[in-house]
Parts: sequence; structure tokens; C-alpha cells
Amino acid sequence: MQSTKTTTFHVSHRVPLVQIGDWPTLGLWIACYVGWGAALFMLPQVSFLLACIALVVVLVLQSSLSHEILHGHPFTNLKINNALGLLAVGLLVPYIRFRDTHLAHHVDERSTDPYDDPESNFCDPAVWAAKPAWARALLRFNNTMFGRMLVGPAISQWTFMWADAREMIAGNRTIARAWALHIPAILTTILIVSWAGFSMLTYLAACYAAMSILKIRTFLEHRTEDDPTARTVIVEGRGVLSFLFLNNSLHVVHHLHPKVAWHVLPRLYREKKASYQTCNNGYVYTSYAQIFRKHFFKAKDPVPHPRWPLV
Repeated sequence: MQSTKTTTFHVSHRVPLVQIGDWPTLGLWIACYVGWGAALFMLPQVSFLLACIALVVVLVLQSSLSHEILHGHPFTNLKINNALGLLAVGLLVPYIRFRDTHLAHHVDERSTDPYDDPESNFCDPAVWAAKPAWARALLRFNNTMFGRMLVGPAISQWTFMWADAREMIAGNRTIARAWALHIPAILTTILIVSWAGFSMLTYLAACYAAMSILKIRTFLEHRTEDDPTARTVIVEGRGVLSFLFLNNSLHVVHHLHPKVAWHVLPRLYREKKASYQTCNNGYVYTSYAQIFRKHFFKAKDPVPHPRWPLV
């Protein structure tokens, strides 16, 4: 079983939470929705390919911004923050469900747990042993970067929706309300996309591509270790992907300071780099390019949880 030992980590200075007047985050939200409108209504007149690329980029950014609002940015008012995320431009996941499952994921003692961590990609070894050969082969493929980007969005969407459907059938009203709010949000997005004259099939492909890019970030964010803090990765590169992920690549910094805004994380890491790397036992990559080189066709971890008892 996994240890419940918790690592205590302190920074030697006060960190502003940057909630009231978090202008970088608010400005990025405005730019994101302006970019979404431009990708639908203006860029197709210039280049359809350019419009599709811009749309994928905006959808990735909107997902990353949705992560910021559930952690309290840019406003301190929860209702205002929630309102920013309710327009379902990415179609696939209700914001309220994303919020609730992600906050559950932030209980670090449970990270990677096949049952208690909603974002875990590990499987109970007993469940794994009972799966048919084709399912094990698919999940092994999904444990490579190539597989995670190609089939990962479909697998995670099916798993997520099937689990939510079972909960709703069992009478879970909280999940039912989240999906009930999501339906008019989806319809609003479909109406806007149709009004723009944009192909709905192409839009769905862009949503899938955006989820595929987001899988790059989540691919190896957490590993199995006894110390919960040592499970969480640092990816140091400051390229396009790090920006699209809003510095969530510095993942251990985010987990240790979940209320700190995205644009503050690099400064925290620079000031205490050695401490953070000690804290996560050196679970560090220099860039996403290094991850691609090492794991594009090769799995980093087994699918069955290596520290989970087989009973």
C-alpha cells in the first residue's frame, strides 16, 4: 500500500496569491475568447488551415485557464470564476466536473491511487489481471506518449463519461446537475460554431486535437513513490507548450502552492530550484522535447500500479 507520509515544504517569504486584480490571467481570458472568435469568424477567410491551428491553440489555452479559475484566479468570487468556465468551447468535459475531480486530485496523499485519484492513469493490478488481452494491449499502447496523444483522449473520455453515467443512474445528483449545466453550454457553442459557418466535424476534430496536446502535460505528471511530494514532476523548459500549459509543467511547485497564479510559479522555482528538486527527489525533465525523445514509443510506467497489492 502507499504511504501516507506527508512532506512539509515552506518558502522563506510570503507569496502573494494574486487573486484580486490578477490582470495577467484576466487579460489572457479576454485574449483567449477573442482568439476563439477570430478562429471561427475571421481566419477562415485568410486560411482554413491557419484557422484550425489557431482553434486548437485557443482550446488548449482555454482548458489551462479553466484550471486557473478553479484555483481562484482571476477573481476571488467563486461564482464569477465559474461563469468564465461554463462556456463549453472544448465540448467534452463539463467545467464543474473538471473542477470537482481536479480538486480531489489535489489531495496529494491519494495521488496515483487507482480509485481515489480521479486523474490517475494507473490500474488496480487485480482489475488489470482480469482484463482481456485486447484491453491490456490498448492500455499499454496508451502508456506511450504516441498512444496517449492518439487514443488517450478517446479512452479518458469514454472512461470518464461511463463512470459519471453509472453515478447518475445510482442517484448522484451533484454529477447530474453538472451535466445538466453542460448541455446548454454545449448547445450555445454549437450555435456559435454553426453561425460562423464552421464545419462541426472539423470543430470536433480540433477539440480532440486540443485534448491530445493536453495529454502531453498529464502524461507523466505523477509517478508512484512513498512520499506524495516526490511523485510530482518538474519540466523545466519555457517553450510554447509550457506557456499553453500555463507553467503547470512546474507541477510540484503548483501542487505545493495551488493558490498561486500561473505567472508566479517560474519565479518561485527560480528562487528555490534546489529545494524543489530535493523535495520531489529529482523527478525532473529539462523539457518536453526530452520527454518525447525518451517516451514517444516507450512507456515510462506499467499500467498496473507497481506499489498496489495484488489480492
